[in-house]
Amino acid sequence: MKKEFDVLSLGELLLRLSPPANERMSRGGSFAKQVGGAELNAITGAAMLGLRCGIISKLPANDLGTFVKNTIRQGGVSDDYLVYDSEKDARLGVYYYENGAYPRKPRIVYDRKHTSVNKIELSEFDDSMYGSARCFHTSGITLALSSQAREVAVEMIKRFKAGGAIISFDVNFRGNLWTGAEAKECIESILPYVDIFFCSEDTARLTFLKEGDVRSIMKSFTEEYPISVVASTQRIVHSPKRHTFGSIMYSAKEDKFYEEEPYKDIEVVDRIGSGDAYISGVLYGYLADEGNCRKALEYGNAISALKNTIPGDLLCTDLKEIDAIIKEHKSTGRIAEMDR
Repeated sequence: MKKEFDVLSLGELLLRLSPPANERMSRGGSFAKQVGGAELNAITGAAMLGLRCGIISKLPANDLGTFVKNTIRQGGVSDDYLVYDSEKDARLGVYYYENGAYPRKPRIVYDRKHTSVNKIELSEFDDSMYGSARCFHTSGITLALSSQAREVAVEMIKRFKAGGAIISFDVNFRGNLWTGAEAKECIESILPYVDIFFCSEDTARLTFLKEGDVRSIMKSFTEEYPISVVASTQRIVHSPKRHTFGSIMYSAKEDKFYEEEPYKDIEVVDRIGSGDAYISGVLYGYLADEGNCRKALEYGNAISALKNTIPGDLLCTDLKEIDAIIKEHKSTGRIAEMDR
């Protein structure tokens, strides 16, 4: 049965303000205005590759909310399930991001308390939404925002699951939002509903207190919960401007691990959103080719590597470009410097 959406995603939408180039927040006099948010970042990439995606969130009913809505549309993502906050205290979350350059690390300052998304209610959405998507995606960031956002997210996970959707969940632990113990307790309560689970090795060890090598850790999640696929990214930071990126994926159905040669010496322009981009590629590969984990891994790695080279949270690409990157990554022969 064909559904209206390939992926629907619940998450907070944020305004990102960054000083130009490598200027410092504490000194620069101007900021570039952009839109971001983990769940939006993830589905924007999937939409650019060809999936039909939509975002579920709540925005202030003002000019900033309009700016965010317009940006969402430009990325090919549906705003059908955006709702709006008309109260006087309606506000959009903001974060400030400063680029790093060795030995100076990137910096982030958040201003996201009491934002409109924390007023989101299940009654604002029609029940037909839960049967309209092949896949529902959210992250631990949404669970950590507030008790109300958490209750809505957990209930949506259950309702989308009942509606036949694949549930995709990214731990995306943020220590400034909640503790490891809080995250562990909450996330373990929703893992019985999760089909595709994104969790880094470090997070598995620090938050879920896992031991052993990365493969045994990944497999253990599928032994403890009815999870179909576990994906774990692996990033080596040589400097703020030079990274190596790859991942490992485990299919419980096949009892098989998938891995490929990582993308080495990526020229990093902006790493924000690259983990979310990985999710977009995985979801594209998995949904476009009916559970093909090899394809999911290849698209996840390629689109994440590309995102590191693009400023801002959101991707700008298409399927042709990603296919070419994958082909080049696999090539052992001479590679042209310019595509012309």
